[in-house]
Amino acid sequence: MKLHIVLVEPEIPSNTGNISRTCSVIGAALHLVHPLGFDISEKRVRRAGLDYWSELELYEYGSFDEVLEKYPSGSFYYCTTKGRLTYSDVDYKAETDKGKEIFLVFGKETKGLPEPLLKKHYKRCIRIPMRNKMRSLNLSNAAAIIAYEVLRQHDFANLRTKGKLRGQKK
Repeated sequence: MKLHIVLVEPEIPSNTGNISRTCSVIGAALHLVHPLGFDISEKRVRRAGLDYWSELELYEYGSFDEVLEKYPSGSFYYCTTKGRLTYSDVDYKAETDKGKEIFLVFGKETKGLPEPLLKKHYKRCIRIPMRNKMRSLNLSNAAAIIAYEVLRQHDFANLRTKGKLRGQKK
């Protein structure tokens, strides 16, 4: 199972850094769609994911259409507060059982994904439940929540699921 996280025009370097760390830890690819609100080499980006940067599978694009063109058979989900489904309503495993790779697409922190894109793919728009008066979760938190649901549905394949204390025997 291959998971991809796509950030369309991210603006805050520390969010992208945190997401890069999450991608490294879970083995997901990170796709950044320009323009970025920062330089990818900025300290704040690298600091958030510094220990893991060398493990990151990173791709950059000039437009979101380039991502769609590169992965025409991908299974894309658009993460937005305007989504019709909650992220946990989706059967991601059924998609990967068909040989599809999962793409979680997130928009910029201040505006989210563009309305025309959401309207075009409304049946694939997903959301995280929140209280009515709250605007949204932090982007890096939202990416982690949804990514881990995809992984949970795949029984955390290829991830270590058990830890141990120092000095503890098997």
